[in-house]
Amino acid sequence: MDLNSMNFWQVILAGGPVMWPIILCSVLALAVILERLFYFKSIKIDISSVLGAILDQIKRHQIKEAVQLCDKISHPLAHILKAGILKYDRPRSQIKEAIDGAFLYEIPKLEKNLPVLATIAHIAPLLGLLGTVAGMVRCFQAVSAKSASFNIITVSDLSGGIWEALLTTVAGLAVAVPAYVAYNYIVSLVNNAILDMEKSAAELINFLAE
Repeated sequence: MDLNSMNFWQVILAGGPVMWPIILCSVLALAVILERLFYFKSIKIDISSVLGAILDQIKRHQIKEAVQLCDKISHPLAHILKAGILKYDRPRSQIKEAIDGAFLYEIPKLEKNLPVLATIAHIAPLLGLLGTVAGMVRCFQAVSAKSASFNIITVSDLSGGIWEALLTTVAGLAVAVPAYVAYNYIVSLVNNAILDMEKSAAELINFLAE
């Protein structure tokens, strides 16, 4: 059996039933990766320019305009800054408390679906290992059946189980490696966004508390 001459459907059948959950994992991983990348692309802004514009309006005592500017921006930072601006005439502790509360609401939006991607990166190799074990079981079943009937064991008797073992291992790793790389990349995007928001929020708090 030549892998290069096999189509996708034949590869799936040769890999056995464990190939189906591996394929499902690959589809879910791709969906999560694309959704997260599109999300971060959609909220990309020049944070320093936005913060500068908001602080400039607050300097001019245009609080309503500053709030309206926050409403026009889709980035989670805008909602966090808005929470602080609405408490502009309150003590520093209340401003910080409002911003901290907004952080608790906005950060989960950045981390959405990441646990799913992390889970796929961890279980895909395990599914491949499960397929490997299942393939080896098939090999030993073939050996046992031939031995019981006193027939000669041939390579073709073992090839099905070996194919299943190897293909599921390859498929599991092929899903896990890019999922793990993508997970770490998206986590870095989340961490950078959180760091930028924390810096901007701290600057707003210091500005309003003066």
